Amino acid sequence: MLLQVGDQFDHFQIQAHIAQGGTADIYTAVDLMTGKEVAIKIPNQMMIGDPAQYERFRRELEVMKTLHHPSIQQGLDSGQFNRTPYLVTEWVNGKSMRDVVSEEAPMPPEKAIPLIRRIAEGMAYCHANGVVHRDMKPENVLIREDGQPVILDFGLALTKDAKRVTYANLSTAAGTPDYMSPEQCEGQRGDVRSDIYALGVMLYEVLAGKTPFAGDTSMAVMAGHLQGAIPRLDKQVARVSPQLAAVVAKALQKNPEERYPTMEAFVEALDHPELINMEILDTTTGGATQVPFWRSQGFLIVVVSLLVLITIIAIVLATQAMRGVG
Repeated sequence: MLLQVGDQFDHFQIQAHIAQGGTADIYTAVDLMTGKEVAIKIPNQMMIGDPAQYERFRRELEVMKTLHHPSIQQGLDSGQFNRTPYLVTEWVNGKSMRDVVSEEAPMPPEKAIPLIRRIAEGMAYCHANGVVHRDMKPENVLIREDGQPVILDFGLALTKDAKRVTYANLSTAAGTPDYMSPEQCEGQRGDVRSDIYALGVMLYEVLAGKTPFAGDTSMAVMAGHLQGAIPRLDKQVARVSPQLAAVVAKALQKNPEERYPTMEAFVEALDHPELINMEILDTTTGGATQVPFWRSQGFLIVVVSLLVLITIIAIVLATQAMRGVG
């Protein structure tokens, strides 16, 4: 349902429609009982009537109420009005990280790293409290005026022992294609290492101005996560060092076992990129020990093709010569 400025929804007066996602609309509103400005999340028309939406709002509030960190939006309340569920959160006066990326990326490492590091610290706190976000992306981060990032939208968050809940009209793959880990692309639930992968994509994006895998369709992007070689960042962005490129590459490994085991380990790597194992660059395009073309299978194919072509030409010329003699 789309509300208008001035509408009263339960004991909230709508001030503005600020965001629209795949499953919900978000508004700023004044709580008429307290006078405070809040944010309200209401399912869109496609989701109204889906029992999973009610369960996810309830679960999202439970998750947010357990988390108290400067980098995490605070959940306040949830309820139903005219049989429509809603979620109330603190109003964060900030700028969407998506807008920041659009306006400022590619960012210099000295600006990009502190931003991603603060987000990683917030995610480390979530993980320490048994919460996996599973939908990290610039759209789900607000940047306050003082530079503090705030993580939003725990609608897909996974908690320990939580049962799987799916929307009636959506696939079981949880996340946003550009930032989904390979295991999420395969329909798995994901874990802390899935959040590490997503944050690795975000770090790549703020440094390069684009995500590592692109495609005309969601399926094409997901295929990149599953099978595409990791682009070597320092070969694309001059001001990115090989060490920082290796830090990013480790976060983007296809196999979760080969990524950082914890978000704290990712933070440590951001603080000390000089300690990274540079062999990780061998997994990227343009890797440190890339096989020379003359020793590659591609070179062998070219040589064989040329030999076949030369043989065919020789046979044709010989045949024409014999006909001329006859």
